[in-house]
Amino acid sequence: MIVINKHKVFSIDTVLFTFALDSEAAEVFDGYTKVITGIGKVNAAYELTKAIQKNRPALIINLGSAGSAQFQKGEVICCTHFVQRDMDVRGLGFQKYETPLSGLPPILAYGLEMEGLKKGICGTGDNFEMGHLAIDYNVVDMEAYALAMIAQKENIPFLCLKYISDGANENAADDWTVQVHKAAVAYGEILQIKKGKIEVA
Repeated sequence: MIVINKHKVFSIDTVLFTFALDSEAAEVFDGYTKVITGIGKVNAAYELTKAIQKNRPALIINLGSAGSAQFQKGEVICCTHFVQRDMDVRGLGFQKYETPLSGLPPILAYGLEMEGLKKGICGTGDNFEMGHLAIDYNVVDMEAYALAMIAQKENIPFLCLKYISDGANENAADDWTVQVHKAAVAYGEILQIKKGKIEVA
């Protein structure tokens, strides 16, 4: 069972785990239903949509590494709000982060809260941020917004946990390389994952 909080418990055989990279899942998630989306919002949206069509899950869990100038390296943050940090059409009168004519707010509130974890706002964009200054979000990644949006549109509960691998600063690339392999171990402990029960998607 996956226990999110006292109100939300899911059978693990109904859960779809999503990762950008196989290295973020490592061998910890072998045997469980997972999809490796690749990097970026377009890849993430495409691969998640295919996975939902193949076998609709009761819960989508996005796990991966992320940068943050606020949280410490090695922390796991539960992201419950999401923005497209590279969406900026203010020149046409829209709000910052608002996707024109989408009907979606600039900040997408669609994520379950997991007991015992700090909450974050994830800024998703198609670039590796190394000079984080924005105050609207405190976690930086390249896929979560797209995944959260699809989960919302499909009315599937969504949990997003991000392992802080770097400070989204000038040292981000070196830090990410060292830290990324530790993410899967941390997720396995938090979710109490045991190997070898479910076929991989």
